[in-house]
Formats: sequence, structure tokens, C-alpha cells
Amino acid sequence: MEASSAQEVSSLLKAWVGGNKQAFDKLIPLVHDELHRLAHRYLRRERAGHTLQTTALVNEAYLRLVDVKSVEWRDRAHFFAISANLMRRILVDYARSRGYEKRGGKMERVSLNEEYFVPADINFVKLDDALNSLSSFDPRKAKVVELRFFGGLSVDETAKLLKVSSYTVRRDWRLAKVWLLCELKDYE
Repeated sequence: MEASSAQEVSSLLKAWVGGNKQAFDKLIPLVHDELHRLAHRYLRRERAGHTLQTTALVNEAYLRLVDVKSVEWRDRAHFFAISANLMRRILVDYARSRGYEKRGGKMERVSLNEEYFVPADINFVKLDDALNSLSSFDPRKAKVVELRFFGGLSVDETAKLLKVSSYTVRRDWRLAKVWLLCELKDYE
């Protein structure tokens, strides 16, 4: 996204928080394509026959965003971080509602792509459990995974949002991926 668009998103977010309902209507076209791309990336790795569609995931995220009243939006990166968290919750809730584990479904091995951390045949319930476990003893590393994987934020955007250096984000990202790989192997 261009710098001017990023600034426009940030101003519209602040106007929306200030009570300007039209700001949300102007914001949606600016963020829709990126949210759709992120949702598509998550869902293309889902199991065959998965019934949740990309547009449905984006629409559900919009519905939940409209209900978010207590967030003081700081900027574009903060918006996508919150959106990523919402999408993660939607996918996990959807997976749990489908009762994958209750039906004795086959446990799947989740591999981690070193460049993008996009697991093949991702099981969001397992990933969510692993992230919650990681968060219990290292919340920053879990947040880095959430922002990079679910939010699609760059290293620099993640560093800015977490108020740490890019080097710290890269280190946390590497360590978290290794930890998650070990944790997810335990599901096999």
C-alpha cells in the first residue's frame, strides 16, 4: 500500500473512532483488497471440502470490526493486527464448531514454510492451541506470529507496532517458528 493510502487509512480510522460513521464507509474500499488477499491466503491452505469462503471470512471480520467500540486505532498496521486477530478467532471458532477433533479426525502434520510460515493443510485449532501455549510464557513471540502470519505485516510494520527493533522481530519470528514446529509435531 502506498504511503499516502496508509496515511489516509490512519486518518479514516481516527475519524471513525471519533464517531464519523462515513469514515468507515470510506475506509472499507481502501482495506478490502488487502483483507481479501489475507483471507484467501489462509483459506487456500485449508483442507479439501472446507466450506468457509474467502468473502465470508472477510465479511465476518467486517461485522466484528463494526462491533469493536473500545479500540483506539493508531494506524494502518494496528488495524491489520486487530483484523488478523479477528480472522484467526473466526477460523478457530469455525473449526471448533465443525467438531474436527470430536469426530476422531485424522491428525495432520503441519509443516512450516520458512519464508512465509504458511502451514500446509493448516489446522487452525491446533495452531491456535499452540499459539496460546506460546503466549502463556512468551507473549511477544506469539504476537509476532499473529501479526506476521495472520496479519500479513512486514518485519518493519511488526517492529513498529510492537515498539521493538526489526532485528528483535526477525529473531522472535525464527524462534517462534521453531517452537511451533516442535509443538505441532506433538499432535502427530
